[in-house]
Amino acid sequence: MVKIGNIELGDFPLLLAPMEDVSDPPFRAVCKKNGADLMYTEFISSEGLIRDAAKSVQKLDIFEYERPIGIQLFGSDINSMREAGIIADNAHPDLIDINYGCPVKQVACRGAGAALLQDIPKMVMMTSEIVKIAHRPVTVKTRLGWDDTTKNVVEVAERLQDIGISALTIHGRTRAQLYKGDADWTLIGEIKNNSRIKIPIFGNGDIDSPEKAKIMRDRYGVDGIMIGRASIGYPWIFNEIKHFFKTGEHLAPPTITDRVNVCKEHLDFSIRWKSKHAGIVEMRRHYTNYFKGLPNFKEYRTNLVTTYSYDEIIGILDEVEKKYTEMETV
Repeated sequence: MVKIGNIELGDFPLLLAPMEDVSDPPFRAVCKKNGADLMYTEFISSEGLIRDAAKSVQKLDIFEYERPIGIQLFGSDINSMREAGIIADNAHPDLIDINYGCPVKQVACRGAGAALLQDIPKMVMMTSEIVKIAHRPVTVKTRLGWDDTTKNVVEVAERLQDIGISALTIHGRTRAQLYKGDADWTLIGEIKNNSRIKIPIFGNGDIDSPEKAKIMRDRYGVDGIMIGRASIGYPWIFNEIKHFFKTGEHLAPPTITDRVNVCKEHLDFSIRWKSKHAGIVEMRRHYTNYFKGLPNFKEYRTNLVTTYSYDEIIGILDEVEKKYTEMETV
């Protein structure tokens, strides 16, 4: 049984990665329904949170059915992170996660996210302050290092464990790689098999199939796997991996009806959570992913991302279901 603090996650948990502009409550809802064991909010700016910025505060929204769930924070100032940690703690998540892995320029070049891999003492001090104030487990997500010449994640893992974090997720790339090239899990495995390390170690990077998940589990011995981009438009991946682990066989892929139904659920939750207008607009980024691979889908997509009418969207989705179901049965 894998545990983060007192949170029991099963024998080999599958985690949904925190993804900006993706892993909001509507997206998390469909992933939870399809097998995600632990989820996180989108990452939240500590500066935005302590200044009561509406976008940052809204990201604190969590729902009972989502548990266990973590709130993820990022920032470059230790005092601001400590204050944001108190605010996040008061929102009653199951854990607080600190982002030391985001590679994007707007974050890393401001001294946050993966930038802290260049200043381990500051990372340790910042983490320690949040561990002190939190009434729940604190976890960290990071990368192998800043670049190929500074892969310092072994030191990071040991020092962060020593000051009290309860689990560590490692993305198998450096900051310099961004999301290019292949993820290297070698150091992740070394950390998991380091006799000093007692906390759960989760691997992240390039898991897009049940076979790949099994290879990484068996080869590197990690306690669980975090899945990010492969879940966008395809929340079924969590249950597919679990089924493959249990039986060695593949679940049947989602039908067109399955895709349409989950897409509708996602849309309805998005509208309930935000508003009709905002929900419809924000859902537009997901249609291509839900219907990836369908031939001649461009016209439907164009209509889906240009209308503001809920009834029209439902009508288009019904038409998609009818047309492509007929194609499946031919």
